Amino acid sequence: MNKQIFKGITRNIFILGLISLFTDLSSQMVFPLIPLFMVSVLGAGAYAVGIVEGAAETTASLLKVISGYWSDKIKKRKPFILLGYSLSSLTKPLFAFATVWYFVLFFRVIERIGKGLRTAPRDALVAESCDENVRGKAYGFHRAMDGIGSVLGAVLAFLLLPVLGYKNIFLFAFIPGLIAVFVILFIKEKNTPLKKETKTMSIKVSFKELSWNLRLFIIVSSIFALGHFGYAFLLLRAKDIGLADNMAILLYVLFYVVYTICAIPSGILSDKIGRKPVLIIGYLIFAITSIGLIFASNLYSLLLFFIIYGIFFL
Repeated sequence: MNKQIFKGITRNIFILGLISLFTDLSSQMVFPLIPLFMVSVLGAGAYAVGIVEGAAETTASLLKVISGYWSDKIKKRKPFILLGYSLSSLTKPLFAFATVWYFVLFFRVIERIGKGLRTAPRDALVAESCDENVRGKAYGFHRAMDGIGSVLGAVLAFLLLPVLGYKNIFLFAFIPGLIAVFVILFIKEKNTPLKKETKTMSIKVSFKELSWNLRLFIIVSSIFALGHFGYAFLLLRAKDIGLADNMAILLYVLFYVVYTICAIPSGILSDKIGRKPVLIIGYLIFAITSIGLIFASNLYSLLLFFIIYGIFFL
């Protein structure tokens, strides 16, 4: 049974999974604390959290296009993966030195530059490292390893916050990030020769050159992104109904436990029934979460929506 589950998971995919595990262990010691740190320590409002998260995710999204296009052109994934993870790992300890929320904004954007540089080339390498009929499973495995690291990181944040405080945790998060960067060195990618081109390389991307399905997906994703709120606002909602910071982090742990458990099954499901039905289900789950949070006013109702959000987050 176990052999069947891991069938098709190649060496590269396993290594990429380990990299994500250690990176997210580092990240989730920091990221769930940032909105709480901004509000509880720096005295910032929810609007500042929104600006920080919005700017960060916009930066990552825009760079994914450029890094993916460029890595296709030079036929290399590993340099982008190494640079992206290194930049993110080096930035996380800097949050310890933030004294106003503007500094958090600056460090968060720099960290997301790393995310934007690595994501598309890494996902492309996952696709190139497995057979097409197990691609959903491969991505599910990668998401599960990502989720395991996230759960461990969030649990450490929960346990260490009363002992170390916010700033010392930010500094400690550098260690697993450094391990992740070291593991990248073990990735092996195929040596694909570059095609000779007479034209100078350009990062210009034509929307018209994309397939109709991809164009439609980009449009739908863009519309969805306009209304999508991140987990930061779930944490702020927890504070808003009177929960302490450590209890909010515990709910965050639950969210990532659900995410991790559902990762591989959802990938296998997409291999069986197709990607489109799974995407539709995901968007519907998010709609339910959005409406439900309007009426969530106690721990038990919030508990339910953290679980539902964990399913959607895949």
